[in-house]
Amino acid sequence: MKHIKDISHAECAGLKGVLLDIDDTFTLDGRLIPEAFSALWKLHRYGLILAPITGRPAGWCDHIARMWPVDGVVGENGAFYYYYDREKRKLRQRYIFSAEEVAGKRKELDSIKAEILRKVPGARVASDQPFRIFDLAIDFREDISPLSDAEIEEICNIFKQHGAEYKVSSIHVNGWFGAYNKVSTTRLFLEERLSIPWDEAVNTFIFAGDSPNDEPMFEAMNITVGVANIRRFSGKMKHLPRYVTNKSGGLGFAEMADKILENRTN
Repeated sequence: MKHIKDISHAECAGLKGVLLDIDDTFTLDGRLIPEAFSALWKLHRYGLILAPITGRPAGWCDHIARMWPVDGVVGENGAFYYYYDREKRKLRQRYIFSAEEVAGKRKELDSIKAEILRKVPGARVASDQPFRIFDLAIDFREDISPLSDAEIEEICNIFKQHGAEYKVSSIHVNGWFGAYNKVSTTRLFLEERLSIPWDEAVNTFIFAGDSPNDEPMFEAMNITVGVANIRRFSGKMKHLPRYVTNKSGGLGFAEMADKILENRTN
């Protein structure tokens, strides 16, 4: 990984937008900090397209799409995208599966949840689960004492044994049924909502992340940044970002934003 200071003027000048993970990329120690939110507003005022690409739940994404300076949000690791139609003052929702399909999948996930809680006693269902529609989030360090790598691996194995997709973030293991991920729905959002072809987007959008559940985005896109705390996962990841910041979490996001704007204005 190269340092963010090495990102080129040409890469920054050609950017149309910024895609970003939320937890431990845009936040710091579980909090949304002023440096990061101010940086998001700076990028917005400069005219860049902005979209969080997150594992967080539908309930949070409703708020984000309405209240943040963003053009849309991909949530629950690609289960949907939301955007706020400001002209008509209406939240628009694009789901990958129908309500009927979701109901059937939820029964399977409830069975997996019971098995995980039985076999990994220290695990807990994530506190944001009531706001989720599509996936099951198992907390391994957000609101509980951190689980061991072996315990996290056991959670992943249980999802795998049931044929579920799963990803490890910096705080949760998220599991779901369905052939979608952050990349597939980001592509859908950009092409369907913004009419930006994917083969163009991979060279004109930058993605910032911090953990293994961002790996599909790091692999798919050509301009990628990891905030400094990604180093704790680097030995577990095959696809790393091109650049890395000095600072962690939201401070690293602000560092990246400043570098982008510096390169675009000089």
